[in-house]
This record gives sequence, structure tokens and C-alpha cells, in this order.
Amino acid sequence: MEETPKRVLVVTPHPDDAEISCGGTVAKWVKAGAEAYYVLCTDGGKGSEDPKMTHKRLAKIRLKEQMDAAAVLGVKDVVPLGHPDGELEETREFRGQIVLAIRRFKPDVVICPDPYRRTFYFHRDHRITGIVTQDAVFPYARDRLHYAEHEKEGLEPHKTPTILFWGAEECDTYIDITDTLELKVEALKKHDSQVGGLSSDDTEKWLRDWAKDMGKKAGYEYAEAYRKVSFRF
Repeated sequence: MEETPKRVLVVTPHPDDAEISCGGTVAKWVKAGAEAYYVLCTDGGKGSEDPKMTHKRLAKIRLKEQMDAAAVLGVKDVVPLGHPDGELEETREFRGQIVLAIRRFKPDVVICPDPYRRTFYFHRDHRITGIVTQDAVFPYARDRLHYAEHEKEGLEPHKTPTILFWGAEECDTYIDITDTLELKVEALKKHDSQVGGLSSDDTEKWLRDWAKDMGKKAGYEYAEAYRKVSFRF
């Protein structure tokens, strides 16, 4: 996938998932002129082993970390939905929130987790996010009579031609992030509550090794990999 979309929407289950999985791609496209937006599905308020940490306090910390990380990548807006960490459900309300974002931002590409893994356990929030986002893109955001209440807000249906699923077992699309790997690393380091237990060198080595493995499959020094789904309208 060599072309740069005009607008990209990332639907991320938790703070830090997007930076880990597609931060280099987002930074690359933003540098090339794209507008990038995030929908942050949960508050991330359960991801701590600190016995003194509370859900409310951690959620506040992680939202600030996500905003800072998104700023490093050049993301234009972050929409926090505020669902409790670990409690995403496949509901009309949740799907409608993503449909609303699609109709508002009108992305050419949506990036989200692949919900269909078999050989590696994915956090339940990731699976639910992937399924609901796929359905939101097609057919719900496309058809005006789904969530018709959006018309009262001045939002029209939108046809997104492409989804890129991160974390796929069978990837078919590779994005060269050699020039934006440093931004990806810098963005992830903003999530101190999650990677603070690792040294900066450990965090960077982990990301570099992962990106290098993906790059080898496509002839790049560093890459991010996806399963691409295209829709014909």
C-alpha cells in the first residue's frame, strides 16, 4: 500500500495499542499530508499492578498519556468514548459511536485490531473492537437509515473503502516505517504507566526488533503489517 490516504481513523481499544500497532504508519501518513484521528474505546483504567492505584486515577493518567502520544504522531483529534477497561460489548450504542466518528471524520482508511486470531490470545476488548468497527464501516456507516438520528446532527452516510487490521495472523499489506520508527518509539514512551517498568533501551529494542521482523517480509528495514479488507461501492 504505497498511496497516502487523505484521512485515516484509528479505532483503538486502549491507550497505547495504537502506538504499538500502527504508530509508524500514522506518523508516515501525517508527514505526507494526511489527517489522522483516533477513537479511544476504553479508559484503560484496569492496566496496573500497583496495589495503591485506583481505576479512576489510572484512567485519568492514561488519557493524558494517550493525548501526549497522539500529539507526537501528529494526530489531529482523539475521541475518548470512556468505556470501562475490559467491559466492551457488541452493542448498538458502541457501534453507533464508531459510526458517528466515521461519518464525522470521513476516513479513506480505518485501522483497528483484527478480531479473528486463532493461534494467539487477543484481549477481549481487542476482539470486540475489531468486530464492531468492521460492522460500523460496512454496512452501518454507509446506509443512511442505520443511525438515522445522525442526519439531525448534519452528518451524512460515509463509504470507507479500506480497513487495515493490525495483529493479523495472515498479513498482506506492509507499510515502510523506516523514516518514522523514531516517532513511534517516542510516542510509546509517553505511556509511562505501561512501559515505565522497562528502560528506554528495552522499549526501543522491543519495538525495533518487532518492526524489523515485519520489514524482512516486505523488503523494508522496518515495517508495520496488516490484513487489508477493501469494499466495493
